[in-house]
Amino acid sequence: QVQLVESGGGLVQAGGSLRLSCAASARTFSSYTMGWFRQAPGKEREFVAAMPWTGSTTYYGNSVKDRFTISRDNAKNTVYLQMSSLKPEDTAVYYCAAPNPYYSGTYTRLSKGETYRYWGQGTQVTVSS
Repeated sequence: QVQLVESGGGLVQAGGSLRLSCAASARTFSSYTMGWFRQAPGKEREFVAAMPWTGSTTYYGNSVKDRFTISRDNAKNTVYLQMSSLKPEDTAVYYCAAPNPYYSGTYTRLSKGETYRYWGQGTQVTVSS
């Protein structure tokens, strides 16, 4: 069982930056692909970013590409989401998630929530205009 705990959300003005963290309880964190999703009120869950356990590449949703960066620190069992040039439409609850260990997948698979087995409780990000 893997427990994921997000932190770092808050209120920020448009154009600002914020860094989210997701701490994982897994003993073998380095074997887990990690993803970020978000969900705004009344909207469907949206893929934000993912990083395979190999660390060989990163994937981003179209709406956040070139503004958000996913990274991980395996020594700290933590994955990060650096968000820059924030827009009001980025307002949402942000979730980190992990599939079964040693799952890499392609963008098509990693951009779908059904791929992931473990989910955090989410952290609220609010961007004011």
